[in-house]
Amino acid sequence: MSAADLSCADLRTQSAALAARQVSSVELTRAALARIEAHADLGAFLHVDAEGALQAAQAADAARAAGDTRPLLGVPVAHKDVFVTRNMPSTAGSRMLAGYVSPFDATVVARLGAGADDFAGADMVTLGKTNMDEFAMGSSNENSAYKPVRNPWDSAAIPGGSSGGSAAAVAARLVAAATGTDTGGSIRQPAAMCGITGIKPTYGLCSRFGMIAFASSLDQAGPMAQTAWDCAALLTAMTGFDPRDATSVQRPVPDYVAALGEPLPGATAAKPLAGLRIGLPSEYFGEGLAAEVEATVRAALRELERLGAKLVDVSLPLTQLSIPAYYIIAPAEASSNLSRFDGVRFGHRAAQYKDLAEMYGRSRAEGFGPEVKRRIMIGAYVLSHGYYDAYYLQAQKIRRLIADDFARAFTQCDVIAGPVSPTVAWNLGDKADPLANYLADIYTLSASLAGLPGMSVPAGFGAGINARRPVGLQLIGPHFAEERLLQVAHQYQQVTDWHQRSPV
Repeated sequence: MSAADLSCADLRTQSAALAARQVSSVELTRAALARIEAHADLGAFLHVDAEGALQAAQAADAARAAGDTRPLLGVPVAHKDVFVTRNMPSTAGSRMLAGYVSPFDATVVARLGAGADDFAGADMVTLGKTNMDEFAMGSSNENSAYKPVRNPWDSAAIPGGSSGGSAAAVAARLVAAATGTDTGGSIRQPAAMCGITGIKPTYGLCSRFGMIAFASSLDQAGPMAQTAWDCAALLTAMTGFDPRDATSVQRPVPDYVAALGEPLPGATAAKPLAGLRIGLPSEYFGEGLAAEVEATVRAALRELERLGAKLVDVSLPLTQLSIPAYYIIAPAEASSNLSRFDGVRFGHRAAQYKDLAEMYGRSRAEGFGPEVKRRIMIGAYVLSHGYYDAYYLQAQKIRRLIADDFARAFTQCDVIAGPVSPTVAWNLGDKADPLANYLADIYTLSASLAGLPGMSVPAGFGAGINARRPVGLQLIGPHFAEERLLQVAHQYQQVTDWHQRSPV
């Protein structure tokens, strides 16, 4: 297989080819850079560091020649532009941070790359930074301050957001793997709409140090790739306690790849999911779910049944309240986090102003886009005197009740399954109304509010005019059940080929 062909392969295949010396990291990197250039019209990348990538690839080849056998060594990767990087601009998709270069790497970047003073990295080759909704605020990647991202399956369609650049890059085979972040569904939704695999880990599992903050109690990093195996390999490298992140969980890091081969209790070769109870929330299959999406998800569930799983009915009665709760809590935290962008220390500063107050106002007005301004204003309002108790405090109470709903559901099942989005990807510009975009997050928000792990697995396509628009199956587990979710996804991908379908 040529380097050009291998550059389109999944991470597992690329890793094996590098280990067998069938291809060099330099060859893989050059092929990936050529594909990125050839598909620039997708808008998936905001910055590409060809020189730095080739230097890293040369170092990886030298390390392999010296006997280094780390599985991800020399495999190209891309990072969502919300992670700061020392050698490339970090803009979070915003003009507010245009040209900003961080003096350090985010922990996730370091763990997948060259490492840091206190831990070793996987030494993957960073190709560049992927496009995103500004400050991760959006569900369509149309809120990027620089350019929208187009869905590789249908250029008229959105890729989902806010990690749409990463999802599009993996789907178009520009790179085998990319990082994303999920605040209210921003890994799972673009993964579903672009037909790739993505997992949002349990809150606190991956360090947030160096992640440009949107909503600190919700933001979580995670991997996006073609398969569950690929995501397992990336997650193993990404996770680990970080003392620089106050929300980082201190617990042993599992080998998620090794866990894929561990049988579930009661499983057999013919029925690898025997004994697994999959809960189907009635609230996920009601009004608002497109018929083509439901049909595809139901077909995927039947496949899981054939693998031995048992489907059980469960209820998450507060699902509908996840939207108002999220869109109070997240903007409130955003208004606080984004107050640091004032034109004083770093970021955009207005060219003309009369005094300090006007400099603040003009810099923020010019640097932030409409959606970011909208959420800052909502957040400032709900945190203001006289409204904190009426809105923010009530939303936090609902958040606790949503988590309780999940806890009760998991007494009846091991994994919850359902759709990721109520529809397939829509056309760019179709949902100009912000509320219409917010409603697209109905099935992903509640897991984020509860801090639970969730993932999207390619499950098929829409129907009719949407026959080239992917549909994802969502899997949600209890806290720290990433191994179980990856096992279920891996077994499903052993008997289906949706994850192997490519738009190019």
